[in-house]
Amino acid sequence: TAWAFATLGVRAPQLFDAIARESEQRVGSFKPQELVNTAWAFATLGIPAPQLFNAIVRESEKRIGSFNPQELANTAWAFTTIGMRAPQLFDAIARESEQRIDSFMPQGLANTAWAFATLGVPAPQLFDAIARAQRVGGSAAVGGFAKPQVLANAKEGAP
Repeated sequence: TAWAFATLGVRAPQLFDAIARESEQRVGSFKPQELVNTAWAFATLGIPAPQLFNAIVRESEKRIGSFNPQELANTAWAFTTIGMRAPQLFDAIARESEQRIDSFMPQGLANTAWAFATLGVPAPQLFDAIARAQRVGGSAAVGGFAKPQVLANAKEGAP
């Protein structure tokens, strides 16, 4: 529900308050995509929900190894967009992203780089991995990470 409302750009404060309260209690049973979609929806609409985001941090840190590259990128994007610093989560995202750098789509790499840079989170090994993927013809280079639109989206933080 939250994802659908956010996709349509519909703010429904009472609904999102209820979703936040309920989700805080249930994040332990969420799949990685459900964790990410919930964070994405609130961030997309600019709805602060600190307790929910803290619950998502705790659960994501435990299960970050089961996130796929898009989920890693979207998590970083959501937390940056909502303006919530989560140093341990970003460290975990950086480690997982480095290990799977060649599995990222160009937009995911751009969004991840944007998120870390925007929050000022130092992640030299992650940025080195992104640069290596570009140089050696990994999926980033093949997929066109250097295309102007992808770079523009990274600068503007487009999801």
